[in-house]
Amino acid sequence: MPSPAPGGRSCSVLDPLVTPYVDGQLPVADAAVVDEHAAVCPPCRDRIAAERVVRDLMRTRQRELQAPAPPALRARCAELAAARAATPGPAAGRRVPITSRVAPLALAALLVLIVGGAFLYRMTQISTRVMAAELTADHLKCAVMNSVAGTAQPTALVESSMSSRFGWQAQLPEHPEAAGLELIGARPCLYGEGTVAHIMYRHEGTTVSVFMLPRSHRSEEHLGLLGHQAAIWSTDDRTFVVIARKSREELEQIASFIHDRLR
Repeated sequence: MPSPAPGGRSCSVLDPLVTPYVDGQLPVADAAVVDEHAAVCPPCRDRIAAERVVRDLMRTRQRELQAPAPPALRARCAELAAARAATPGPAAGRRVPITSRVAPLALAALLVLIVGGAFLYRMTQISTRVMAAELTADHLKCAVMNSVAGTAQPTALVESSMSSRFGWQAQLPEHPEAAGLELIGARPCLYGEGTVAHIMYRHEGTTVSVFMLPRSHRSEEHLGLLGHQAAIWSTDDRTFVVIARKSREELEQIASFIHDRLR
């Protein structure tokens, strides 16, 4: 039997309730059960947030999604479906590994890429809110993946990777511990217009993402969406977005520290 998550409910029991919960189709009593479980189970809470990102993106792009998908995309989806069908499931009574619980977030990120990149506008035409929603989905995916892999990279390695991958001579904030931040690492992430830099910190047990979008300029803005806060600003031809599940005041303090010290 699957082990119960905090709160006494197993994640597998809650699994079929998540999508109707996100769509607002659950009876009040069942929705309360999901609320109670999500309050004490970060993986399920993150999955709910990721599904909301996908739902909102699909609603925003409904008109574009009516167009036929490009042949290359259709072929890739067919390959993924065939590979999934060929993968044997867990034997009866076996506990589902954590990587299987991460799968919904990976799928959500894939859907974001399909919806955000296959049919679409140039980055300058994408609304700031939709852009922030796409990056929030990536924030969720990478946070869960890192919690599984437990990766950590030193400052010098992150700065070197930013230089080689983006031509960005980044200088990360010195003494991040002064703001309660611990560097996790960085990676390039796909986006509608190509690749963005994703630098991750940890703050009081919560992942803080710093995205750098090259060749982009956005007005300074602060958004609250999908249970997260996002601070956005631009320097020269780069846009920076800081995202975390924090209060607005907490994120503003973190973003101000990064804004003043990131070069």
